[in-house]
Amino acid sequence: MQNKTDIFVSFLGNPFNDSRVINLYNSLKEKNLSCRIIGFNWESDYKYPSKENIEIIKLNKTSSLKFYFSFLISHFKSLKKSDAKIYFAEDIYTLPLSIFAARSKKAKVYYNSRELYSFIGGLRHRKFIQKIISLIERWFIHSANLVLTTGEMDSEFLLQRYGIQNSLVIRNIPLYKKEENPISIRDRFKIDHSKKILLYQGVLHEGRGIEKIIKLLPKFENLHFIIIGEGPFRKKFEKTAEENNVKDKVTFSGRVSHEELMKLTPTADIGLALIENISLSYYYALPNKLFEYIMAEVPVLSSNLPQMERIVNQYKVGLVVEPENDFEIESAVNRLLTSDLSLFKNNCKTASEELNWQKEFEKLFSRMKRDLNAEE
Repeated sequence: MQNKTDIFVSFLGNPFNDSRVINLYNSLKEKNLSCRIIGFNWESDYKYPSKENIEIIKLNKTSSLKFYFSFLISHFKSLKKSDAKIYFAEDIYTLPLSIFAARSKKAKVYYNSRELYSFIGGLRHRKFIQKIISLIERWFIHSANLVLTTGEMDSEFLLQRYGIQNSLVIRNIPLYKKEENPISIRDRFKIDHSKKILLYQGVLHEGRGIEKIIKLLPKFENLHFIIIGEGPFRKKFEKTAEENNVKDKVTFSGRVSHEELMKLTPTADIGLALIENISLSYYYALPNKLFEYIMAEVPVLSSNLPQMERIVNQYKVGLVVEPENDFEIESAVNRLLTSDLSLFKNNCKTASEELNWQKEFEKLFSRMKRDLNAEE
């Protein structure tokens, strides 16, 4: 028996940990559209929230082969039972089967190219995998009715690489929401109230500036670095902190809920968005955390990568540096530590009135209305 719905979303990941997917779900419901989301998770200790029409399928990650085989089978079964007007493939991994399902049901497909998947940092030393992903994208991207990207340069890249002209920029930006009851980071993690807080939030991967900041911490007397999130490089970063004798100046919080994170962020002094240019995907980066800091009215320390620099300089919400230049990073941190941050904070407040999901979603919904009406 098929599940009749307007929108069907597939995502290789946990949708509850992905604000883009959850924001889409909530916005569609506000427009009185039915939406079903299928996510795939492999964390053994994760407790699934309960939300209508969101299903998370547990995958076995004991081996890569078993993982991807179980993913494909589960995804195929879920799509077979679906009957939607528009299918969202929220990543390259869900694109092929979403295309097949949509074509068999005479529906539309939206492909969310949230990364330049052939060039993501974690695959830069795995050329064979990069080539496979590139071939899959090249085979299937032209079958998508709409390709969503997270920045103008991403759309330009897809135009040059694949000749894709049916793209729409929908940036990874948070809901417009100001926290009325923020939670003090200092109280929550028992940090000296006299210290300024430099915050990194997100996955602990290489190329995010985390290790660079840890190594520079001895140069800052009045700074505490807090890292909120989890990831495969946590142990390496903890070892770096130990080797540089700064364990007392770094807090690894582990994962916190998105709801709690949004309450913690406004109490930081500086937000770290120091993406390093280790891959083409990183070079084009326009990460969600940059906009989350702005929404929380936290001045940012950002890379001078083109799309990030454009936002920071346009709205004057922080400082940009060359991520490979330790002297620039040190100088910028010192400037932020000794400056009156109120001007940056006020600029963040003004920017957040424009850089929010509600406004971004309306661009997408305008296109969706045409496709939904065409199905009637």
